[in-house]
Amino acid sequence: MVNTVLDKVPAKYRDTALIRLFGLTKVPLLFWLRPKVIELSDKRCSILIPLNRRTKNHLNSMYFGVLACGADAAGGLSAMKHIMQSGKKVSLAFKEFNAKFLKRAEGDVLFNCEQGEEISAFVEKVLASDERQNMPVKIIATCPSIDEHEPVAEFELVLSLKKKS
Repeated sequence: MVNTVLDKVPAKYRDTALIRLFGLTKVPLLFWLRPKVIELSDKRCSILIPLNRRTKNHLNSMYFGVLACGADAAGGLSAMKHIMQSGKKVSLAFKEFNAKFLKRAEGDVLFNCEQGEEISAFVEKVLASDERQNMPVKIIATCPSIDEHEPVAEFELVLSLKKKS
C-alpha cells in the first residue's frame, strides 16, 4: 500500500522527502538547511539549498559550511540511491574532502554530481568484495539565478563504501 502511494508522488518530491527525513533522523543540520532534490537519476544528482537567514554569512553569501553540506548531500544521495537499488546493506562514509571556493555564492546554490553511472558500477564492485573501497566524487556548485554555467565552488570527496556482513 505504501509503495502504491509513493509511486504516485512525483520523484522530485519523494526524493526531497527522503533526504529531509534522513536529515531529521540522522543529520539534523541537513534537515535544518532544507535541501530540495531537483533531479535524482541513474546519471545525475542535483540538490538545491536556498540562500536565506539560515544559510548565509555576514557577507550575505552562502556560508562555506553550508556549501560543504550541499556537496556531501549531492554525492551521498547519489550513492544512497544506488545502494538502495541493490537491496544490500552498505556502510557509506566520506574519507576526504577537498574544496575550491571560486566566488561568493550570492543566491540559491545548486549542487551537481554527474557520476551516477560510475557510482553505480562502484557499488557493484563494493558488493563483490569484502574490502572497503574508495572512489573520488566530484561536485560542482552553481548559483542558477546569477549564472547557471559558472561554478561558485568545486568539491572532490572520496566516497568510502564497505559491504556490511
